[in-house]
Amino acid sequence: MAVIRRIDDHISVAPQIQPGDVAEIAAAGFTAIVNNRPDDEDAGQPAGATIRAAAEAAGLSYSEIPVTQAGFSHPQIDAMAAALAASPGPVLAYCRSGTRSCNLWALAAAKTDGHPDTLMAKAAATGYDLTGIRPLLDALAGGR
Repeated sequence: MAVIRRIDDHISVAPQIQPGDVAEIAAAGFTAIVNNRPDDEDAGQPAGATIRAAAEAAGLSYSEIPVTQAGFSHPQIDAMAAALAASPGPVLAYCRSGTRSCNLWALAAAKTDGHPDTLMAKAAATGYDLTGIRPLLDALAGGR
């Protein structure tokens, strides 16, 4: 199974998961999976529909918020915030490496109520560097 990095009690991120990982993800207490990876990004990656079916079979909610090389948009940030808010328990977000998922979480958190310094510290504690999106975090946080 992919290495899951816990950012806080409500969100963890991981590189690409497999359908066979979903039962273990559910057993670990996650209540939702967020796929931040577009289909067909790499040859051989499982389709989002396959992960969705496994998630639903395991009783988990599933959201697709694909992030491409075009970067992040407000609709994606809002969709991530909504997915996090809708989940009654821990959420696992994944992409190719976990980086886009961590970045999208941080942007959503900055837009809703997070302080950029706190978000950067949480990400750094799990091995992710948000320096490149710091100006966006600050803008979304509106001076918090």
